[in-house]
Amino acid sequence: MFTSSLLMIGTSELLLVAGIALLLFGGKKLPELMKGMGEGVKSFKDAVNGNSDTQDKKDDKPDDIKENEKKEDYTNGDEA
Repeated sequence: MFTSSLLMIGTSELLLVAGIALLLFGGKKLPELMKGMGEGVKSFKDAVNGNSDTQDKKDDKPDDIKENEKKEDYTNGDEA
């Protein structure tokens, strides 16, 4: 029973932690940190579950468009 009471987090504790995080990181940096933390947790869950397609979802462009962009980069460099 003693350990279960230690794991209970109330509203006041959550507000205290959020206030300290806001003071430490500031209002502009906090959303970026939370986004990074969320992506880290998602990639960890995917790794645990064996899903390896997280990189494919981040890259929205099809392969043929990527190849065309590479060709354009090479041709633009030769013309200069």
